[in-house]
Amino acid sequence: MKPPPFGYHAPGTLAEALDALAAAPAGKVLAGGQSLIPLLNMRLAAPSELVDINRVAELDTVHAGDGGVRVGALARHARVERSPEAAAIQPLLRQALRHVAHPVIRNRGTVVGSLAHADPAGEMPAVLAVLGGTVEAASARRRRTIPAAEFFRGPLECVLEPGELAVSAFFPAAPPRTGTAFTETARRHGDYALAGVAATVTLDEDLRVSAARAGYLGVCAVPLVLDLTAAAGPAGDWAAAAAHVRERVDPEPDIHAGAEYRRHLTGVLTERALTAAAAEALRKAED
Repeated sequence: MKPPPFGYHAPGTLAEALDALAAAPAGKVLAGGQSLIPLLNMRLAAPSELVDINRVAELDTVHAGDGGVRVGALARHARVERSPEAAAIQPLLRQALRHVAHPVIRNRGTVVGSLAHADPAGEMPAVLAVLGGTVEAASARRRRTIPAAEFFRGPLECVLEPGELAVSAFFPAAPPRTGTAFTETARRHGDYALAGVAATVTLDEDLRVSAARAGYLGVCAVPLVLDLTAAAGPAGDWAAAAAHVRERVDPEPDIHAGAEYRRHLTGVLTERALTAAAAEALRKAED
């Protein structure tokens, strides 16, 4: 299979990349290419222009600080996964990235590219959503910061406008006494998940649950985030939280799994992830 003809641009700076996108608003951005190249080869995408940003070194960054982790558009999954600084500030990043496809894919694919691809079965959109993160977008005209809750519009569709480039994503730091966990189930290791859960649990000074949130992949058209604090209660009744989730989710059936199976699986994974996150929160509180 071969892609359709397209014009090719290889800018060396962000300004040049934005100018190229401004001149070709219907063009596509090439970073890791792990989703785009197969789409081109199968002719499911036919952009008139391809803007290859792999020479834009200023986008190949991972900055971890007290407020969170900012990941540039060219930072590969593997780099973020292996960053001890990023894992210390926001452990959920490493926990989720270990589930992304296979090492060869993570060595090339990018975190921000995964967000822009907006696959509802992707790990990174759910992580950004449950953490309340943001995406910074830039064009030749302006820059803007887009909250995760507004970024994902539908399956394989985000709110980036023609001529815009997602230049970075920000994942907020975990608050004190907070544990995180990620779990998913796939037909085979490395496949897209049938369902997955990214969970955070925060304890108060009396070691009672003060906040519990879960982000879901593979069950909705966009990442679903549920506040499970009230359902779990201060004592952390994770079985009750899982039952609450089963009542809230409305997954679509497909060739891989029926709706009822996905609903049941989502509840099982919720209890598992919240239990692990609470244990991690307790360990941190006792350190």
